[in-house]
Amino acid sequence: MFYSTIKMTKIIVFIILLGSLATISLANESAKTLNVPRDLTDLNLNELLEIEVTIVSKKIQKISSAASAVFVVTQEDIRRSGATSIPEVLRIVPGVHVARIDSNKWAVTSRGFNGWFANKLLVLIDGRSVYTPLFAGVFWDRRDTLLEDIERIEVIRGPGATLWGSNAVNGVINIITKNAEDTHGGLVMAGGGTDERAFAGLRYGGKLGANASYRVYTKFFNRDSFVDSTGHDAADGWEVLRGGFRIDWNRSEVDTITFSGDIFNGNRGNKEMHTSLLPPFEQEIDLDVDNAGGHFLSKWTHTFSNTSDIALQFYYDRTELRSETVGEIRDTFDIDFQHRFSLGKHHDIIWGLGYHFSVNDINDKFTVSFDPNSRGDHIVSTFIQDDITLIKDRVHLTLGSKFEHNNYTGIETQPNARFIWTPNDRHSIWGAISRAVRIPSRIENDGRINGQVFPSSLGAASSPILISLFGDHDFDSENLTAYEIGYRLQPTDRFSLDIAGFYNVYDDLRTFEPGSPFIETGPAPSHILIPINTNNKMDGETYGIELAADWKVFNWLHLKGAYTYFEIKLHLDGNSNDFISEAQENQSPQNQFSLRSMINLPWKLEFDTAWRYVDSVSDFNVGSYFNLDIRLGWKPTENLEVSVTGQNLLDSDHQEFGETFFRVPKTEMERGAYFGVRWQL
Repeated sequence: MFYSTIKMTKIIVFIILLGSLATISLANESAKTLNVPRDLTDLNLNELLEIEVTIVSKKIQKISSAASAVFVVTQEDIRRSGATSIPEVLRIVPGVHVARIDSNKWAVTSRGFNGWFANKLLVLIDGRSVYTPLFAGVFWDRRDTLLEDIERIEVIRGPGATLWGSNAVNGVINIITKNAEDTHGGLVMAGGGTDERAFAGLRYGGKLGANASYRVYTKFFNRDSFVDSTGHDAADGWEVLRGGFRIDWNRSEVDTITFSGDIFNGNRGNKEMHTSLLPPFEQEIDLDVDNAGGHFLSKWTHTFSNTSDIALQFYYDRTELRSETVGEIRDTFDIDFQHRFSLGKHHDIIWGLGYHFSVNDINDKFTVSFDPNSRGDHIVSTFIQDDITLIKDRVHLTLGSKFEHNNYTGIETQPNARFIWTPNDRHSIWGAISRAVRIPSRIENDGRINGQVFPSSLGAASSPILISLFGDHDFDSENLTAYEIGYRLQPTDRFSLDIAGFYNVYDDLRTFEPGSPFIETGPAPSHILIPINTNNKMDGETYGIELAADWKVFNWLHLKGAYTYFEIKLHLDGNSNDFISEAQENQSPQNQFSLRSMINLPWKLEFDTAWRYVDSVSDFNVGSYFNLDIRLGWKPTENLEVSVTGQNLLDSDHQEFGETFFRVPKTEMERGAYFGVRWQL
């Protein structure tokens, strides 16, 4: 039975208030303030290459020394992109495919296998996983924050499972928000337009005692619906109200403590094909989907020295989903400990322990049901990784592995080996061999989706025919062995190029195997059931190349370009009867290209453009397309910004993706524009 949104919100608010009160009382004790990272805005090219990241090795390191295909989106990139949501921001990342399914759903992945539930991409916010084990993937309409509060977004294209665990197969995205000390004062932002009908945000931050800082925020938006292929309203508009806080306390010179949390409540529209065992069997209906939830996170870091520290993080996350298709309440608890230390002059070791528990209650519907209705899943893990200095400042070798135990497949081992050679300050070459797994989701293990219903050809009095997808308790993990190589060069102080190539080998990929038809008596009326069972009877390879170029042509002109080439080959086992899964070969664009320009004009004007090309996705009958976004900004004072953004300007509307999981009708993005104001108090 569903808890009410109000009751859930009260529980989360109570937890947040307890954490806030505890922190406020602790903040009255004296301590010295630690240094905080500088804001990543308006950096020159040398500084961009020296940006510090944590996603590659769970320690601070320069992006130029990372043995991985890593890319960082700075706050300045976000501000000047004109984007109003996190998925739209990710369009600027090379090697990442972002496509709008409709007004409130995105397909986002790295290196193939895209979909509404892109199940091989792990997404984190401040180290907190937002990957859902219900269908395997990310509900992007649930995951948001004030974009102005994001310090940077770190993206790994390729596996990151040795440190981040299962499901970090094709990539890892970590959205990192600003320290509360960097957001003192007030911020008011608002705007609206065609598709972005109305949006507003309010934030205020300040000091708590001598050594702690806080911020609180609220955010609201209302987005218009798209159109379907006939030009009619797709009834997929949505709106969300969200609020949250963050407290950072420098307890002493060696101890830092963070508390953060948020709550949200939203509603989105949706068109779906609704199936029934009674005539007319199928009809398109408009659905209202309610989403609500919140989280609380706390983290303690203790520094022993420049080469040794420990960190302990805990978070609780709760989400509630209500619709005519499926209903779920999910509670997630996660605790993670890690320790970094040096062993001699050549070994920098990091190891850790983790425990993840997620329990959900399902409100079964005819379309989607689970057996059992409620289930708790446990993941116990440990990892160790050693960064070995072979030649100081020149050659490094990294060896490590993650060891996990989960309810579905037992013990999983995910090792990696990486090297980087930096012959001088302008060149670096790196390579890696990694193993990663995607563990089963609930729908693949014990779920059922009733798909299409057909009338029998034997006459009106005959039983209808129902096609249903069933999970299988024997469904195994999907496995990846990845081979990567990369080259970074900076021939001049104003130009840099980052090249990454990969060859991925997949085993035990998911297939859908038809079973023998039989008569099913419940639910009534009796019908002929054709079961489709999940299995692991496919393997495959993907390979490609990703390029990112950064050129500061003049002090007033900055260009950023990216190109991705991608190929996928899939092979069914000889005993497979699957007729669906190989179509994934044609669900990713072969070529993507983007070019961004940021121009600083006189009179405190900014003129930014983002031009991109995306190749066709033939399985969804999506043609290739060019797109152009333009932003004009004006900052009459240091604290006031006014902007106008035009989106999708090259055509009146276009389709970017199709989704077959719940047979969502095809929708098309329209040309749009919006006006925004941001005032820093």
